[in-house]
Amino acid sequence: MRAVVQCVSRASVTVDDQVVGSIGKGFVILLGVGHGDTEVEAERLWRKISKLRVFDDAEGKTNLSLVDVGGEVLVVSQFTLYANCRKGNRPSFTEAGDPAVAERLYEHFAELARQDGFPVATGRFGAMMDVALVNHGPFTLWLDTEQW
Repeated sequence: MRAVVQCVSRASVTVDDQVVGSIGKGFVILLGVGHGDTEVEAERLWRKISKLRVFDDAEGKTNLSLVDVGGEVLVVSQFTLYANCRKGNRPSFTEAGDPAVAERLYEHFAELARQDGFPVATGRFGAMMDVALVNHGPFTLWLDTEQW
């Protein structure tokens, strides 16, 4: 699984001119599922993200986690994280996971965050979405479960 994690002051996702999810301070997580990904990768990825110490403490050091700041989570499905741009100018998405599996793992990932007590908003899987956010820092991380 792959994720782009952005620290935000606020964020929202809109589908067909209707806001379907919004958060205040916390993380926007763009989540991609690849071939062979399972609940194990979803759980490993969520555990890593939930413990990241990327928010500023009183001294301005990135020392606080999502729980420390009472953060919220907005999870947005993002199969384009598996785009292959090596050949030509049109990305190939053959490395992205099967949509049915990806949707199940996306929902599982969001549920893991809910189970940990975080307010969680989501986009709509497979929909054309507009994501608006204020990236705080800016602070953006890219995580791939195949690399750790």
